[in-house]
Amino acid sequence: MSEFLANRVAQATFFAWVLAQVLKVLIELVWKRHLNLRLLTSAGGMPSSHSAAVCALATAIAIHDGVSSSLFAFSVVFAMIVMYDAAGVRRAASIQARILNQIIDELFQGHPISETHLRELLGHTPIEVVAGAALGIVGAWWWLRA
Repeated sequence: MSEFLANRVAQATFFAWVLAQVLKVLIELVWKRHLNLRLLTSAGGMPSSHSAAVCALATAIAIHDGVSSSLFAFSVVFAMIVMYDAAGVRRAASIQARILNQIIDELFQGHPISETHLRELLGHTPIEVVAGAALGIVGAWWWLRA
């Protein structure tokens, strides 16, 4: 376990992920003047911690192993799939959850059939993905160069 914790590529990846999660709380605090600590462990929001993590991973591998390594090629493809999913599939699920919650609220108002709501913050807008990607690249570069 200590070898893994000493791995600079893993450190850079986790640094970018944690930084993105903390930034979500700070951005919510500034924009909405509301401290929401649940954002520390939630998916969705600005910036995308998924994008930050996979881009930090790819950047750290590029710095550590070089851009011609097979591991870097794998990490880039992995990052593209994760970011596509974050902005595409999970974003669509997020929109559907919001619409279904609205339907439940409107149809069953006053009739307690089911008050369970679906999680609406699942995916990311393209700007959230791009912001997360940039954060991951810069964060990994800073972590490995510091």
